[in-house]
Amino acid sequence: MFVEFVRGLATTFKQIFEEPVTAPYPEVKRPVAARFKGRHELKRYDNGLEKCIGCALCAAACPADAIFVEAAENTDAVRFSPGERYASTYEINMLRCIFCGYCADACPTEAIVLESNYELSFTNRDSSIYTKDMLIVPVLPGGEPTPQKAPPGKFGRAIPDMKDPE
Repeated sequence: MFVEFVRGLATTFKQIFEEPVTAPYPEVKRPVAARFKGRHELKRYDNGLEKCIGCALCAAACPADAIFVEAAENTDAVRFSPGERYASTYEINMLRCIFCGYCADACPTEAIVLESNYELSFTNRDSSIYTKDMLIVPVLPGGEPTPQKAPPGKFGRAIPDMKDPE
C-alpha cells in the first residue's frame, strides 16, 4: 500500500515539470472540426434578401420542438424573400436544442445553417431564446437590408397553424 502511495506521488511530481497542455481559452480559441454543429445562423442571398421562406419544415423536423416559425406574405412594395412568403417570426429555444442538424437538413433553401460558433451562455431563460434578429446574418456590402415587421414574441408552438389561402 505504501508503494502505491509513493508511485502516485512520483507521477504527480513528474507532471509539475512538464509543459501544460491546456490553452488559455479567451485569448486562444481552439479550431473546431469541419463537421462541428454550433450556433445557428439564418443566411441571406447576395442581394440582401433572406433565404428563409417561412415554410416551417425546420420546425417540423426538430425532434426537440425547439423552433418556432410564423410566416407572412410578401408584397411588391415590401419584399423580404424572393418567394411568396417569408418568416415574420423565427425563434429557436437554445435550451431545448440538441444541435442535431435536422433543421439544416430539412431546409429547402439552405437558410438555416449550424455554424462553428460554440460560445453559448445564458444568464436567464429569456436570453436563451434566439430571435430572428439574433440569428440572421448582417446585410452584405452592396445588398439592400430587408425590413423587419413583426416584433419578436415569446416562444410558443413549434408548428404554426397552417390555413389555406383563399
